[in-house]
Amino acid sequence: MANVSSSSSSGGIGFLGLLTIVFIVLKLTKVITWSWFWVLFPSIFGVCGILAIIGFFIWAATRK
Repeated sequence: MANVSSSSSSGGIGFLGLLTIVFIVLKLTKVITWSWFWVLFPSIFGVCGILAIIGFFIWAATRK
């Protein structure tokens, strides 16, 4: 009898990615007049959050 395993991956764009795309579309269609910093802020926030988590794990692993 064959063992059948099913795996589900949670791929996709995510909330921050979707929000960034919405803001970019609104900026390019001139619906909003925000600066590009605020339009890209969800992505910047996400990258900074990931770097902070990685930094925390590195700090915790090297702590004596």
